[in-house]
Amino acid sequence: MKKLFLYIMTATLLLSGCNSNQDKQTQNDMNNEVIETIMARRSIRAYKPQAVEREIMNQIVKCGINAPNGMNAQPWEVRIVDNPEFIDGCTKIFVERMKQDPRGAKMVEDPSFKNMFRNAPTVVFIAIGDSRFAQIDCGLMAQNMMLAAKSLGIGSIALGSPVDFFKSEEAAEYYNKLEFPENYTLALVLGFGYPDESPDAKPRDESKIRWIE
Repeated sequence: MKKLFLYIMTATLLLSGCNSNQDKQTQNDMNNEVIETIMARRSIRAYKPQAVEREIMNQIVKCGINAPNGMNAQPWEVRIVDNPEFIDGCTKIFVERMKQDPRGAKMVEDPSFKNMFRNAPTVVFIAIGDSRFAQIDCGLMAQNMMLAAKSLGIGSIALGSPVDFFKSEEAAEYYNKLEFPENYTLALVLGFGYPDESPDAKPRDESKIRWIE
C-alpha cells in the first residue's frame, strides 16, 4: 500500500510538472513577436519627412503579395510612389476640392496638413481586378504590408478618401500615371513613413466575440 501511495504521489508530481511546463510554454507562445506586433500596430497620422528607403518598401510589398488569396488569383496591381512632385501635385488638386466641403476644409486648413495621404511620404496604391474575392484579398494584402512595416519600425495608415479622389476627373492626370490595367480599379491606398507620434490604442469591443457550443 505504501509503494502504491508513493507511485501515485510521484505520478501526480510528474503530471503537475508537465502541466506547469505546458502552461509556461503556452504563455511563451502567447508572447511572441508576431502577436506583439499585431497588438502594437496603430494607424499613424504624423510622419517624419523622409520617405521609406526603397529596399525596405520592396520588402514590405513582398510581404503583401505573399498574403493568402482566393485560388491564388493574385487579383491585384500595386504601385509605390515616393516622388514629392507626384504627391504634392495631386495634393494641390485635392486641397481645392476639399475646400468646397466643410469637413474637408477643416482638414486641409489644419496647420499640420502636408499632403492628402495623412502626411505619409511614401504611398502604396492597390488596384484590384474582377476576381470574386478580390476585395477580401486586397484587405489581406494590405494588412500583411502594415504589419510587416510595423515590425520594421515603419508607421502606416489605410486610406479611403484618396480612392474616390483618384477616380474623379480632377485627378485623371495622376491616376493615369499609375498605369493600372483597364480592367482594374483602385481599391485602397496605404500611407507609409517613419512615425512622428505614438497614439494609444482605441478600445475594442470584445463582447462581439462569442463561442458557439
